[in-house]
Amino acid sequence: MSDTFKRVLISGGGTGGHIFPALSIAAAIKRRSPECEILFVGAQGRMEMERVPAAGFPIKGLPVAGFDRKRPWRNVAVLWKLWKSLRMARRIVREFRPQIAIGVGGYASGPTLKAAQRAGVPTLLQEQNSYAGVTNKLLASKAGVVCTAYEGMERFFPAGNIIMTGNPVRSALLGVTMTPAEAKKALGFDPERPLVMVVGGSLGARTINQSMAAGLDSLLDGNVQVLWQTGRSGEETGREATAGRSDVKATPFISDMATAYRAADLVVSRAGAGTISELQMLGKATVLVPSPNVAEDHQRKNAQALADRDAAVMILDADAPTQLVGEIKKLMADSEARRRLSENISKMALRESDEKIADAAESLIKKTETER
Repeated sequence: MSDTFKRVLISGGGTGGHIFPALSIAAAIKRRSPECEILFVGAQGRMEMERVPAAGFPIKGLPVAGFDRKRPWRNVAVLWKLWKSLRMARRIVREFRPQIAIGVGGYASGPTLKAAQRAGVPTLLQEQNSYAGVTNKLLASKAGVVCTAYEGMERFFPAGNIIMTGNPVRSALLGVTMTPAEAKKALGFDPERPLVMVVGGSLGARTINQSMAAGLDSLLDGNVQVLWQTGRSGEETGREATAGRSDVKATPFISDMATAYRAADLVVSRAGAGTISELQMLGKATVLVPSPNVAEDHQRKNAQALADRDAAVMILDADAPTQLVGEIKKLMADSEARRRLSENISKMALRESDEKIADAAESLIKKTETER
């Protein structure tokens, strides 16, 4: 227990990759200081406005939105929303009086952390990716601490402020006691046959879905089963491709990811930082297909960091239609290759990241109070 934490502001979101770490950090702080008030600041209309209250924390929404690089004329409205968000963030900081503001990336963290810095509130940044986001790069010069998950982040942040903590992952994923065979059976699969889990994120991944649909006959010729999470956008594609089959299940969402991960002999996934951290913690043999539709191509850089260490196989999105299913078949026929990938990705895991970030936040609060 600690009495250091009294009022903590946490900002960011937009995707699960930002929201899950933020909630893990909040939970770690609450374990130390149960009476601590934690307030989240998110972006209106984004998923954090539902997920954070569902986890038991209050949240305020800003009208902030991302810049439209393809249609620059729309950015007049974006600038107006940014100005309004900065004003609202200043008021939130003034009224809440946080001891520390923690930014996890996403649209809302920019104006919120900027307002905190201008008010003299110490700030901690959590950068999930191997290639830093624009918001965190802009905020870093005045941040007290930057928590990272990859080596070499001195390219983006002041070296003296960097702490290597890793990315927090959902605790529910780590406590599974079932064997892989039991997990397969629980999901309705043959417990004796190998299982490939294909995930494209909550919204799906069009290229992965199309590649799977086109190559499913070839893939299922072997002794392989497939759990295929299509996302909303790929639901119809998955339903049509799997009609009448018993060795493949297509679903828009996987509600029990802990069991699904446990059951999988191979995972095919996008290369978001949060997902990669989960795969590292669980030691899953993985094929990464980085999304090309993300800021500064950061998913490719995340995936490359693993591929360079023989900790995952990377297939670029443009190559997936011709290479993905073939690579899955190759790996499913080579248990030694899967074992090697599993071993190498496990070595990259940084454990107890939520506690390390809470440690850094606590130290920053104490340092600031001492200096005052």
